[in-house]
Amino acid sequence: MKIAIVSGKDEGPTKLNAFDNALSDAGIGDVNLIKVSSMLAGNAEIVELPDLKAGSMVNCVLSEITSNVFGEEITAAVAVAIGEELGCVVETTGRDKNPDEVIIEAKEMVKYMMDKRGVEIKELIVESSTTTVRETASAVASVVYITDEIISK
Repeated sequence: MKIAIVSGKDEGPTKLNAFDNALSDAGIGDVNLIKVSSMLAGNAEIVELPDLKAGSMVNCVLSEITSNVFGEEITAAVAVAIGEELGCVVETTGRDKNPDEVIIEAKEMVKYMMDKRGVEIKELIVESSTTTVRETASAVASVVYITDEIISK
């Protein structure tokens, strides 16, 4: 199993536009995202996000937060823990919360999930995106499941 871990942030005239712009900033704005739960196959391989076919149906775990509160700091984060038997992904967000606290929260949650399953963590990665709202902003972080069918040739 191959995965890419991405993040993005941007502003827009509406919440929907800000969210769409943040997805584009992360490199996943031109595909259809299918949210899945938080499990990975064992020894998942982390790769750079390839060019994706526009309109593809793409499985992902997605953390997203959008706000139109001027000056609010928003953070989206995903944490990935990979073991030999399986892996887990968590997503979390924060509003006016120290981004380091959001990252710590994500790490603690994914460590708990792996511990509960009795799986030793071989690799732990956190990806986050933080922005301060000027008008309407969105931040996203995502684990994208990569298959040959979605890669632009």
